[in-house]
Amino acid sequence: MSSQTGSILLLGGTGKVGSRIAPLLHAAGVPFLVASRSGSAPNGYKGVKFDWKDESTWEPVFSTPISTVYLVAPPADDQDTMKKFVDLALSKGAQRFVLLSASAVEEGGPIMGKVHTYLRELGEAGKIGWAVLRPTWFQENFLQEHHLSALKKENRIYSSTGSGKIPWVSAQDIAGVAFYALTTPQAPNTDYLILGPELLTYADLAEIFTSVLGRKITHVDLTEPELVDRWASVGLPPQYGAALAAMDTAVRHGSEERSSDAVLRTTGREPRRFRDFVEENKATWAQS
Repeated sequence: MSSQTGSILLLGGTGKVGSRIAPLLHAAGVPFLVASRSGSAPNGYKGVKFDWKDESTWEPVFSTPISTVYLVAPPADDQDTMKKFVDLALSKGAQRFVLLSASAVEEGGPIMGKVHTYLRELGEAGKIGWAVLRPTWFQENFLQEHHLSALKKENRIYSSTGSGKIPWVSAQDIAGVAFYALTTPQAPNTDYLILGPELLTYADLAEIFTSVLGRKITHVDLTEPELVDRWASVGLPPQYGAALAAMDTAVRHGSEERSSDAVLRTTGREPRRFRDFVEENKATWAQS
């Protein structure tokens, strides 16, 4: 289905990807709403209050005509809630949905997998246009506290990935693919594996950090239970830490060793290399 007159609703509009989609839409003159629990939006963008856990916030977002919805899952694995919101948006005139999922989540699987299936089925019934974004691990993860403090204070990065490789991808590149999926005249009606340009082990990452930061950075390869304990010790919620550690074990066994040209195909540019990410953010890991 082609795009229709109306605004784009960015759920999670202040998040890691949504905050990078908004400037692209603004620069292109595409009307959009930034949805967040606070209802506020940066840079003078129009904000709207939205909370997955408070259904009273759902209907008011459609006081502005919405043609397209960028879907980001609620914190808990609650696919029925997401499907309920899709149905509401559809009843209010939305005709395209772009779901942020993950490379590790297959259609029909947990977290966002069943919503992926639901969007495809609605599309095949001629009711919507759709796309599903399936990025691999974000380069920006190393700006988050559990990696950030280890890099700054210990000169270490921790994982249980062994020699498993990951095609680390930039949130800016994910946003670029999202912009395409949200605005291209004909809806893609497919999913995109969004991957970076290089397959890198954590040992490779340590070498890049060492080279750019000018001090020795070491990868500490733990067992999965050891990594669960590590994440708990730095304050990650137990379930989240366990999920991260389990994904590391999957990486150890090759789950992310794959390639894709989705970024180049949809944005016209090569995805950002990990070294470029480290160069751009090296002040973040500087030691005082």
